Amino acid sequence: MQLDGWQHVYSGKVRDLYVPAGASDLASADRVLVVASDRVSAFDHVLEPGIPGKGELLTTLSLWWFDQLDGVPNHLVPDHRIDATSLIPAAVAGRAMLCKTLDMYPIECVVRGYLTGSGWLEYVASQTVCGIPLPAELQNGDRLPAPIYTPAWKAPMGEHDENISFERTVELVGADVAAELRDASLEIFNRASVIAETAGVILADTKFEFGADRATGLLTLGDEVLTSDSSRYWDAARWLDGATPGERMASFDKQIVRDWLAANWDQTGTPPELPAEIVAQTAARYRELLGLLAAA
Repeated sequence: MQLDGWQHVYSGKVRDLYVPAGASDLASADRVLVVASDRVSAFDHVLEPGIPGKGELLTTLSLWWFDQLDGVPNHLVPDHRIDATSLIPAAVAGRAMLCKTLDMYPIECVVRGYLTGSGWLEYVASQTVCGIPLPAELQNGDRLPAPIYTPAWKAPMGEHDENISFERTVELVGADVAAELRDASLEIFNRASVIAETAGVILADTKFEFGADRATGLLTLGDEVLTSDSSRYWDAARWLDGATPGERMASFDKQIVRDWLAANWDQTGTPPELPAEIVAQTAARYRELLGLLAAA
């Protein structure tokens, strides 16, 4: 997409990045327009069709969480909402954030508060998650004794992210930054979990991305934050009452897409097209989550 006054420099699975016209790349720009599309990805593939309205829902949710996380430096430009009115092109209004460019760290900062997904599969095999030993006799969907930090190396586009140890993050970014990334991730997760619980929602796990502010070097929260794409959210009442994993982990995220894809695709070749009912259910759950949080 062409946007007046902006030049496209990158497209990820879901987001497109633009720098001001005249800047050649992210390294030379002081700000970036982060545009969320309606694309949906799972198992490192972009799927068809997209989820109508998803880009605006994700952006609204990120902005809502940035507002809640008072005191946590983030990549929004100062007076974002004022500048956004005049500087974000109408074609992407509602689904774009006007941000400072950061020197991003190549780490996906994953925090898990509950046992599920790939963590559950590893636990069944070895009683660990990302190599971290856990108590015996936990069940799928159980709350962990305390949230755990399980970083991943952020792979280039087209490659798979790789779970790594904390020691490997030290090798990649240095001991001080590695500790900052871990401590900030756990602190934000704990704060967000309390906020979500007041809305009747469980934050099961999430991932954060951070960079260094180019002017100050300060660790700064970037990318999306605590969205339905980067997090697992469950209905708290159903988690308490559910007798099976499917009932306990009634989700407000793209787990609907993951589950359908896992049942209908062997992860070879091109993924099948998502059925209309899966698209509609996913969009409805995204909207429901935003409504619950905003009303709390």
